Amino acid sequence: MRLSRTLTLIGAGTVAILLCIFLSLALGSRSIDLAKVVGALLDSGDVSFDALVVRERIPRTIFSIIAGASLGVSGALMQAITRNPIADPAILGVNSGAALFVVTGIAFFQINTAQKYILFALAGAALTSAVVYRIGSLGSGGATPIKLALAGAATSAALSSLVSMIVLPRVDAMNSYRFWQVGSVGGATWDGILAVLPFLAAGLVIGFLITPALNALALGDDVATGLGVRVGAVRMIGALAGVLLCGATTAIAGPIGFVGLMVPHTMRLLCGPNLKTIVPMSAVGGAVLLTSADVFGRLIGGVGEVEAGIITAFFGAPVMIVIAIRTKVHKI
Repeated sequence: MRLSRTLTLIGAGTVAILLCIFLSLALGSRSIDLAKVVGALLDSGDVSFDALVVRERIPRTIFSIIAGASLGVSGALMQAITRNPIADPAILGVNSGAALFVVTGIAFFQINTAQKYILFALAGAALTSAVVYRIGSLGSGGATPIKLALAGAATSAALSSLVSMIVLPRVDAMNSYRFWQVGSVGGATWDGILAVLPFLAAGLVIGFLITPALNALALGDDVATGLGVRVGAVRMIGALAGVLLCGATTAIAGPIGFVGLMVPHTMRLLCGPNLKTIVPMSAVGGAVLLTSADVFGRLIGGVGEVEAGIITAFFGAPVMIVIAIRTKVHKI
């Protein structure tokens, strides 16, 4: 039964990704039918306006797929290593840390390449993760879910204030930051994709490899230790993978929230508690969610568009409330 359900989910996920790719290439301020989309992809000599539009959308589509997959896996890893059902790069303040370092780079170091954005974002994401975990570990009981969430919210608020303090007096930095901070895949380029791909690939591979250890960790630290798992090392490696995935994605797309919250939670409901299934399916679900959000934002935005980060926040906030309520009830 479990095998058939897993195969069904894999099949459904594959179909959903293919459908999202087609919709992303076909829909927008100018809609293009299936025959012209296929023709543009197969005939490199086609220089019609529709073919050019399709080709311009290819980097955006590819990046939305890999960015969504990365955010989904990052959320699954963070929820697993913290045993916190509402863990998410945005909620734990990781996005804000990456944003602060990117803004600092723009304002004071005049960074303007994808590689520099990525390095600054990764440094900010890593440092913020360490600070939040340290704050959330203070007091009795260690790093509990509610303490981590509160530490992340407080840290995120403080970092957001610092970002405002840096950009408001600087018009050039403000102009660069105000579009980036919303969270969008619309600015994706081939250079940006190539720059971010090694970091995302490394994070995904590490995340997939440590899923057996994370399954043991879900049983509790004492049980995991008894099974031969080095709990501290697993948490550090999982955090490293999550930071790579979240930080690199944030560097190019901006801080897109709630993908890492909604997708793993949904996959846990569909697939059960086994992280060997949840992690790869979170990659599929994240790709589908972010690409769908991007397409939906293009459709409702008319001539312009509504950024994907706004769409995911609109749907993600109610999901977070529901998860928080269910978690509280379950504890009682």
